[in-house]
Parts: sequence; structure tokens; C-alpha cells
Amino acid sequence: MTEAVIFDLDGTLLNTSEDLGGALNQVLRAHSRPTVSRSAYSPAISNGVKALLEVGFGEALQDYDVEVLRQQVLDSYAQNIAVHSHCFDGIAELLQKLKLMNISVGIMTNKPGFLTRPLLQQIPDLADIDVVVCGDTLKVAKPHPEPLLLAAEQLGVDPTQCFYVGDAQRDIEAAHAARMRSVSALWGFIPSREDAISWGAELNLEHPIDIISHI
Repeated sequence: MTEAVIFDLDGTLLNTSEDLGGALNQVLRAHSRPTVSRSAYSPAISNGVKALLEVGFGEALQDYDVEVLRQQVLDSYAQNIAVHSHCFDGIAELLQKLKLMNISVGIMTNKPGFLTRPLLQQIPDLADIDVVVCGDTLKVAKPHPEPLLLAAEQLGVDPTQCFYVGDAQRDIEAAHAARMRSVSALWGFIPSREDAISWGAELNLEHPIDIISHI
């Protein structure tokens, strides 16, 4: 019996592509570099800021202090954190259905807390989710299972009775390590459908509401 569904944030619940890409492009402009398109940066978002910098700077990244650039992207993003970000189609409906089914909901993201909390407060459909474990809540982050196990503990549920839904390989690895049912969010920032399916998730779903039929 499913007791809870825990979600990744960026690329799973929220389409944060334009705001994160905008932060990257602002830093690129500041360094007199050409900007990159959404189709180029979106697949990198779920792999973190360094992955975005690799898309934006390419081989030239080795000529820069990556940590300085990373902080510049984070600073820019923090100032414009929810200008364009919104829930993916079907997420609001899914959350409503889960509530009616008395299925608990949590978030486990590698995004740091100082960005996660302000962002969630700007998204009405997500603002009331109480259990939120961030990338810096513990000393380890995904693909380590501990943050997911903490989320299950805070929800008061057995990890084996949880789904974990994400759009990156580390999400599926973390779910497997935590003995949760794994769901690959094919609607998210996946590199390709073929890549996502190769991660070995228990379920590969095209649309958020598809989760309901598996509970």
C-alpha cells in the first residue's frame, strides 16, 4: 500500500528552466560570452549549476574559477527566483488527488534550502507541503539515500511504501538505495526519453497524473 509520494523539485514538480537559464545567461553576458538557448540548458538543470556552466562556457570553463561562477549564477538566480517558474501541467491536479486519497506528499531536492524555501513560498500549489528535505539538510545529498529516508521519517511512513519521483539518474539511484518505488518523470528535464528509461526506474511516466493509476 502506498503511503506517500515524495518528489524532486526542479524538472519534476516545477519548470524552473527559464529562471535558471536566465541566471546562467546573465553570468555569460557579464563575462562577454554568448548566451545559450533553453533547448541547450534545460537538460542540464537537474544536474546542478556546474552542469549549467559546462553548457554555457564549454571548454573555456577550465579558464575560470568554477566556484566563483557558480556563486554568480546562484546570486543572480536568488534575485529572480520565481519570475517564470511554474508547476508542470498536471501537478496541481495530482496533488489534489493525492490529498483526497490521504496520500502524504513530501519534497526531496538537491537544491539548497536558502533557494528552496523562498521558491516554494512563491508557488501556491506547493507552499503548503510541510516535509521538505533540501540538498544541504544533511551532509550528504542524492544519490545517497539518507535524505530520502529522512523525508520518509518526517512523513511518518515506511520507505518501502513510498514513491520517489524524479527526472535525473541520481533520483532513480537514490530511490533504489532507499528501497522506494522509483518513478522517472519523462515530462521533466530529462536528457532524452531513451536515457531516462535506461536508468531502470520501476515506472517511466509521461504525465504526472499517471501516478494515480499505480497507487
